[in-house]
Parts: sequence; C-alpha cells; structure tokens
Amino acid sequence: MKFVKYGIIGCGGAWAFHSAGCKNNPKIKFNSVYDINEKAAKRTARIHKMQYYSDIEGFLKSDIDAVIIMVPHFLHDEMVIAAAEAGKHVLCEKPMATTLEGCDLMIDATKKAGVKFMIAENHRFLPAHKYIMETIQSGLIGDIFLIRSYEGVNEIPGLMREGFWKGHPIKAGGGALMDMGAHKFATMNWILNDNVESAYAWITKQCTNLPEKAEDNAMVHLQYKKGTIAEIIVSFSVISPPTNSLEIYGTKGSIIENHERIKPVKFFSKHEKMGENRGKWYEPDIEHGPFPIYYEISARLEDDHFTDCIINDKEPEFTPKQAKEAIFNVLLSYLSAKEERTVSRKDLDKIYTTIGTQTILEGLEKAVCDNCVY
Repeated sequence: MKFVKYGIIGCGGAWAFHSAGCKNNPKIKFNSVYDINEKAAKRTARIHKMQYYSDIEGFLKSDIDAVIIMVPHFLHDEMVIAAAEAGKHVLCEKPMATTLEGCDLMIDATKKAGVKFMIAENHRFLPAHKYIMETIQSGLIGDIFLIRSYEGVNEIPGLMREGFWKGHPIKAGGGALMDMGAHKFATMNWILNDNVESAYAWITKQCTNLPEKAEDNAMVHLQYKKGTIAEIIVSFSVISPPTNSLEIYGTKGSIIENHERIKPVKFFSKHEKMGENRGKWYEPDIEHGPFPIYYEISARLEDDHFTDCIINDKEPEFTPKQAKEAIFNVLLSYLSAKEERTVSRKDLDKIYTTIGTQTILEGLEKAVCDNCVY
C-alpha cells in the first residue's frame, strides 16, 4: 500500500484543518464524504473531487480504507463502531467520547475489527508541545512542580443557540472543559508522563445564559500522582483569535509557551547541559505560526502519522487508552464541580463501576455558577 484512501464523516470546521494539512500529502487520498447536510456534502465533494453520500451505509461501502470522523461529540462512539464494523481504520476527532463507557465501546469495536484507531488529538502532534515534552523528559528543567495551562476561543454563538448541541451536557458532554480540557489533559499527561490523582473544579457561565447549556468558562486545580500541581483554565467566551499558552516550572528551570508568538517556546535552565545558554532565556526555532497555522501544522503531522501507521502496520503513538484517560480527567473535574469538593480517582472509579459516568453529565447545567455579566 502506497497511499490510504480516506472518507470523511462531517465537513464542518474541523475538516478545514484536516484538508489544509493534507493537501500536499501523496500518501493521503480523499475519495468519499458523508454529511447529514446534503448541500454541504455536495459542496465539499465538488471542491475536493470526492463522491458524496447522504446515507452512512452507502458511504461505508465506498472505495475507502479509512475514515476521519468530525461530527458532534455524542455521535463519536456510534460512528466509530459503524466504521470499525465495516472494516475501516478510524481517525476520530476529540473528545474521544462523552463517557468512559463510550470510550470502552470504541476500543472494543476497533480491537474486534482489527483496525487502526486513533483520536485526532492534534495538540499531541504540535511541534511546540513535542519540543517541550522532550525538553522535560531530558531533565533540562528538573522535577516539575507547577503547571499553568490556558486555552481560549469564542463559541458564544453556538452556546446561545437553543437546541444546538454545542455546550449541551449530554450532546457535547459539557461545555468548555469537555471541548478544550480534552486537549489540555492529553497534552499535560504526555508531557509529564503522569496521571491526575485528584481535581477541584469550578464551572461557570460568564457570558452566556441559556439554562439548558453547560459552562462557558472553567477552572480546574489538579494534583498529579508524582506530586506536580497544575491549573487549567479554558474559556468559550474570549474576544480574540483562538490561542493556547502553557507555563511549566521545575527545580532547574522554567518553560513559557504562547501560541500567538512566532517563536512559541522560551525556556530558562540552570542545567549544565545548556552550555552557553545556561542561566539565560533561550528561544528555539520550532515550526509554528499563530492560529490557524498551528492547527494546520498539527493536523498535517497527526494525519500523516496515522496514515503511516496504516501503511506500515504500526500502532499509533497516541493510544486509545491515553485518549480515554483525558476523558477520565474531564469527568473527574465535572464530578468535583457537581459535588463542590476535591475528588479523587477512586471517587470516579466507583461511579464508573456502578451507576455509570453519564450520571455525571446528567444535570450538569445545575452545577454551573451563573455569573453572566450581560
């Protein structure tokens, strides 16, 4: 196999990043598109020279080896299972699922079918994040004791649309924290090579007020198993282009990352391996560009990696187990917000093995502090 024939499920905003990232990759061919919006499917098919389908059955029988799933969160497990049962390799947008049970169904279905499966967690493939991970794992900034992480976008139109899935506790699995927390947790767990032990979360509506929707802003305080403490802040209501930032503090140095910068990473280290850069701020050259460029770069690298896994029969670097752990962390945070206390892994495990994790999402909107400023 010299290239992989892909079909796409859903041709909304996420497709824009995948199509831009893959446009010059000879190993990737887009053959088919399915979307419940037939007009959108026809338009996408015309632009990208694909065959469009208005029914999922016909789409899955088309001439494709793999699918990229880019649909609302509550449809992820259903679509992954259908694609796996049709014998297609599966790249699915984050978050993996809205519940741990949904994650399990996806893992079981893809394993049974013997197909490759990866969640499209583009932050795991961003060059800046890879550089940070390698810097930390090499010991250049010592033992990590503190992390601050932020992501902000503007999703107010979707959050203020009645009946729309965005921000709905069940359809979206929550608000800003499920949508962007999946990024944050997957990245931080990887960088630290560690897992969250406990969480305290506060979820709030700062700029939206539909009673059916979950939070537009969230703040989570975490403790990792090895002792690192961390803070995650995510916002669906910032008035600026989408961006991310990360601060990491260790016993031998510090790392500051800001995705709005052309050079997104700078770090300070007193480690002897730094040579002439020891004891001064250092800004490495890393492939990057402010939004939307860094999304296009990370989508290119992510999709190329998954394609190589199919061609060379390798397992993806970002595993379904790691993707599930990110959802575990999000649900742990929501459990904290509902119970208004610090919760541990044992607290969530008890729910997972008894009444099920969807119970955390049920009534989540009632746990949101309504602090709307309008």
